[in-house]
Amino acid sequence: MHDTRPGQRPLLTMFAVVVAGLLLAAHAKALSQEPAKDPAHYRTSVVILGAGTPKADPERSGPAIAVVVGERSFIFDAGPGIVRRAQAAADRGNPALAMNRLDTLFITHLHSDHTLGLPDFIFSPWVLGRERNPRIYGPPGTARMVDHITAAWSEDIAMRRSGLQAAKALGFAAEVTEIAPGLVFEEDGVRIEAILARHGKWVAAFSYRVTTPDKIVVISGDTGFSPELAEFAKSADILLHEVFSSSTVDRSRNDADYHRSFHTSTEEVAEIARRAQPKLLVLYHQLFWGASDAELIQQVRSAGYDGAIVSARDLDVYS
Repeated sequence: MHDTRPGQRPLLTMFAVVVAGLLLAAHAKALSQEPAKDPAHYRTSVVILGAGTPKADPERSGPAIAVVVGERSFIFDAGPGIVRRAQAAADRGNPALAMNRLDTLFITHLHSDHTLGLPDFIFSPWVLGRERNPRIYGPPGTARMVDHITAAWSEDIAMRRSGLQAAKALGFAAEVTEIAPGLVFEEDGVRIEAILARHGKWVAAFSYRVTTPDKIVVISGDTGFSPELAEFAKSADILLHEVFSSSTVDRSRNDADYHRSFHTSTEEVAEIARRAQPKLLVLYHQLFWGASDAELIQQVRSAGYDGAIVSARDLDVYS
């Protein structure tokens, strides 16, 4: 016989509701603590290892960008100063840029200001504790460049491997992949694609799009105005784009035609950003010719771009 005394059924119902609520709360808390949901496992940031150009500017090292995903780093270009800037970033609390973790590099093109740090990237981290051979991705010609670098430092390699220092057998022998447009890398939730950049007469110069679990980062590399890049950069969280000051180039340079062919003016960057609509536009590889950071930004603003914009300096961090 069922007990039908007044108040018994409402009491049981209330108890069931309370228990169900506690279970749901516990489940929600458990879901919030799942490792896959924790941003610390994949939090993406961009570190400027070098914002510079061929100019020997002590404030801006040669072009090099680090995309940091959790405790891993993916480096784009190897301008002069790359390893010391990486160590400076590590000293500031970014362990992904410690010497033993510098092992994956993508090159936009083979101009010297983008590759003079390549021997440094290959050898210095090896001497300082890297135990994995570095992986280098770049345009056709990259393998030949790396082969020549390895040959040029053959005496150093022999001494470090057979002398008292007894360097590791692994860590210096670069594994090179020469790429074409399309998907060039996919690993552990990181996807990297490349398109051809319009950099003067270079047959193979690339822009890169990096997709991580929480960010999309696009790196122009050296390029002239490119509608393809504007499309490539759509929905990007961060667009890093090279730039030159259009207000000073013609009066400051006798090779202005060259720069207008190989690079992107402030007005053209504004047009690309208007089309792409990134959450943040970062100007780097800035060709100032007398302009300031603030003036570059103002030129882009005056050309009609009203989104978030900064002019990069070495060791800036964006996330």
